[in-house]
Amino acid sequence: MTSSDPEASGGPGAGRLVLAGTPMGQPDDASPRLREALGSADIVAAEDTRRTRGLAAALGVEITGRVLSYYDQVEAARTPGLVRAISDGAVVLLVTDAGMPSVSDPGYRLVVACAEADLPMTCLPGPSAVTTALALSAMPSERFCFDGFAPRKSGARQDWLAELRTQPRTVVFFESPHRLAQTLADAAAVLGEGRRAAVCRELTKTYEEVKRGTLAELAAWAADGVKGEITVVLAGAPAVDETVSIDDVAARAQELADSGVRLKEACAQAAAGTPFSRRDVYQAVLEARAE
Repeated sequence: MTSSDPEASGGPGAGRLVLAGTPMGQPDDASPRLREALGSADIVAAEDTRRTRGLAAALGVEITGRVLSYYDQVEAARTPGLVRAISDGAVVLLVTDAGMPSVSDPGYRLVVACAEADLPMTCLPGPSAVTTALALSAMPSERFCFDGFAPRKSGARQDWLAELRTQPRTVVFFESPHRLAQTLADAAAVLGEGRRAAVCRELTKTYEEVKRGTLAELAAWAADGVKGEITVVLAGAPAVDETVSIDDVAARAQELADSGVRLKEACAQAAAGTPFSRRDVYQAVLEARAE
């Protein structure tokens, strides 16, 4: 059995790993405990040493320990040395550019290695883009899931979105501003244009912006280009009627199309609340027309 109690292996002054959440944009969001840890740690392992030194300067803190870079490309190579340092009695402070280490940021390998070595660890809570975006999204928040970064490649991204088709919980995920428009377009195609979402940009920073709407509306908004750090909050799937058939849904879509609704939008409307995607319904309409 392992322990996460920082006093459990050696008492006060013993080596330990300290994970610390850092501000997303405003230095004043830093906790007093983070300020103290930056100034007292033996080693500060930082995703970007320049940004960490800049944060310390903004907080009026002098880093007296050794500052070591610890980013994705060097994480595996530097983890054993940090584990040895902790074993030898060093206090290692792990920080990333913004948010919490190991949560879609470097740090997971070091946490696992310390757990396996039964070394003491603790965490200094801090700002989180996940819960901040969720709070601002106007989406149900009593039950939600976090899915990290959306897959980069279109095929993998569409497969991932298909898994969310019947997910009833609100979903929070990160996305690059360069891929946001395509991800939202893929989401509209797979989940339905009417599914609601919120795109949270530059949270806590000067140009903070939260755009709420349907996936179709948000995809159109993002098509012109979006900048900054992005967190997306996606509404959960509506209750699904498992008794409906694809033929019934396709017939409903055809009725809407006959009334003047654009076919793709008709398929999206008809698919809402069913186990079928807009693409499923669209294909079924085409097949029915060909008969």
